[in-house]
Amino acid sequence: MTYFLPENDAVPIAARGLALTHPDTIAVHDTPLYLTARSPHPDRRVALVSGGGSGHEPLHTGLLGRGGLDAVCPGQVFASPHNRQIYEAGRATAKRDGVLLVVKNYTGDVINFGIAAERLRHDGIPVASVLVDDDLATDIADSATGRRGTAATVVVEKLLGAAADRGAGLEELAALGSRIVSRSRSLAVAARAQTSPTTGVPAFDLPAGILEYGVGIHGERGVRTMARPPVDTLVRQMADELLAALPPGHDEVLALVNGLGATTSLELHAISALLVDLLAERGVRTALVVPGTYTAALDMAGFSLTLTRLEEGWTDLWDADTDTPLTFPERVVAAAPDPAAEPAAPAPAPAGREHGSRAVLDRYAEIVTQVRDNLTKLDQLVGDGDFGDNLAGGVRRAVRHADETGVEGTAALAHVFLDEVGGTSGPLFGLLFQHLAAVSPADGRAPTLRGLADATSGALAAIGRVGGAAPGDCTLVDALATAADTLASPPPEAADAPLTCAAEAAVRGALATATLRARRGRASYVGDHALGVPDPGALGVALLYTALADVHEPATATRLPAPGHITAH
Repeated sequence: MTYFLPENDAVPIAARGLALTHPDTIAVHDTPLYLTARSPHPDRRVALVSGGGSGHEPLHTGLLGRGGLDAVCPGQVFASPHNRQIYEAGRATAKRDGVLLVVKNYTGDVINFGIAAERLRHDGIPVASVLVDDDLATDIADSATGRRGTAATVVVEKLLGAAADRGAGLEELAALGSRIVSRSRSLAVAARAQTSPTTGVPAFDLPAGILEYGVGIHGERGVRTMARPPVDTLVRQMADELLAALPPGHDEVLALVNGLGATTSLELHAISALLVDLLAERGVRTALVVPGTYTAALDMAGFSLTLTRLEEGWTDLWDADTDTPLTFPERVVAAAPDPAAEPAAPAPAPAGREHGSRAVLDRYAEIVTQVRDNLTKLDQLVGDGDFGDNLAGGVRRAVRHADETGVEGTAALAHVFLDEVGGTSGPLFGLLFQHLAAVSPADGRAPTLRGLADATSGALAAIGRVGGAAPGDCTLVDALATAADTLASPPPEAADAPLTCAAEAAVRGALATATLRARRGRASYVGDHALGVPDPGALGVALLYTALADVHEPATATRLPAPGHITAH
């Protein structure tokens, strides 16, 4: 089991924990379970009551308090609260103009909130409801159920909370809520299903590289599966579908980038930037971008996008003060592109792409891209798992730098790795690239054997001075040292293939690190757990000399092992 939840009464205990965390603003009520705001705004004429299945937190409970909801009714995991919870919460918090119920369009929620509304009316309490049905994936023409209610609920509750604090009446709030819903659409995708609290295994299986497109917040499967595209392509597809579904109006939107439980802030902020840029390309201004986990599906690995086409005054409602567990970002400045702006000048055509160090850069980029996942897996066994992405990202930026500036390939690698790539290996590789760039002829010819030997030995000395590693410490130095020795004292068979022999030596040195107990670098922290695993940095060096041999000695380089074989474990 992956959850740290009490075996019994998990939801009531969690509710009590929330109230303990916010003792001045939140009260919890048992039998039936509901939570209330202790200090609603004195100008409120209508109480806002919402709720739903647990497992979506911080949805609902995170918006409890001044500027948000008056009461929240939590059900069991992914199950609607029962109608008595809603009825008692409504009775306890009703204002002089009544109660507004905010309901997500799921059958259990609709039925239980509907029965609670009837009971409240029977007691003489005015009641209205706002039904949130924003999920574009379930916009099916012949469906009697209609669209599901998902992350747009956050937008509805936040804006209604501000309007209620301003003293809006029941009918006014109901109309506003309906307009917000009608101008909001959401789409969600997942790369891994949520873990079932009952079975302890994912609710459904997804093969590697496959996405579930159009999932629901109760962990429902999507409307289809698809091969996982690059994230910018995925965001573009989702945003275009959402924009096409929104009603016409002012081209200004609120963009909610919502994590489904296991998606990191790093991912959500990156998606936010991609989304804002894409919307700007479409001539749509993002007045508010809201990244974070607001409507989870337990620990599902995925995200949803919600776009709300704004009306006048809605950004002011969003900016209104709140005293709730959740805090929200302020509006952003993200203007649509200026159609009169000058187009960007084309990048200069790189010289010598077919030959020389630029060809080495392109080949190295091809190899590293091919084996990035292998390097990542190896680094996860001996370190923090970042080496594959760090190396691949740096090489990718070097290719872009060479394209934009026309500089030679190894010079582009040196510039990027010394100035832009962090971590441990980044700047050390930068020193290696810097020494190689110094001996790479500009006319595309291969470096001389003496020049390459001096560059490799110089890089080895510089890396030793900076990092302190020596041969035998189980670092990239082990591969570099064997290459340096071979180039300095080439064996007889190296007469016609010195680069190939150097690459073979680097491969041997890299693979031999699997037998070493690490004394330096990432693997030194895990002790004997690293035995049997070759050092990823050493493999990165071996792959560089493989690229040199592939470009400058293609006939003999065919005897080198394939990069995928070198990095397999």
